Amino acid sequence: MQKQWIFLLVAFLVTSVATAQDAAKYLTRDGKLKFDATATASPEKLEALSNSATCILDVATGEMAWQVLLKGFKFEKALMQEHFNENYVESDKFPKATFKGKITNLSEVNLSKDGTYNAVVTGKMNLHGVEKDMTTNGAVTVGGGKIRINAGFGFLLSDYNISIPSVVSGNIAKEAKILIDAALEPKQ
Repeated sequence: MQKQWIFLLVAFLVTSVATAQDAAKYLTRDGKLKFDATATASPEKLEALSNSATCILDVATGEMAWQVLLKGFKFEKALMQEHFNENYVESDKFPKATFKGKITNLSEVNLSKDGTYNAVVTGKMNLHGVEKDMTTNGAVTVGGGKIRINAGFGFLLSDYNISIPSVVSGNIAKEAKILIDAALEPKQ
């Protein structure tokens, strides 16, 4: 009988620890990423939106991971979307972009207390088969049981081996911009 109690106690403790570890993680599968590579002289906007970015954030450590399928970016014009996927990011060969990093000023960002905090995130972005170090600033808003992340950053297309043909180089910016808006909920 005592062995059964010990087994039940160990099973309860293991389940409690696993649940507590998952409670420290927040997740979204519908984060919004806006891509903009519109050049100043371009007659058209070269913008796209993805509503299916995935992010997981460990509130205990500040570690986070992002992933977005490149074919998930929707452009205003189908031809722009086709060129983006086939000629530039080659999404059949490189289907996703990822970022793995960490909030480096976690001591200033209280992920357990409602409020808005300035966060500094450092990590590695992988796009088009190229991985580069990256640091960016953003806002983290805690409230209503959710964590909202808003950030924006730019990157040189050439840093990720994305070539722009000279015939359209005046219409496509050398530096693309990404805007992030994602609401994360506790992982269940």
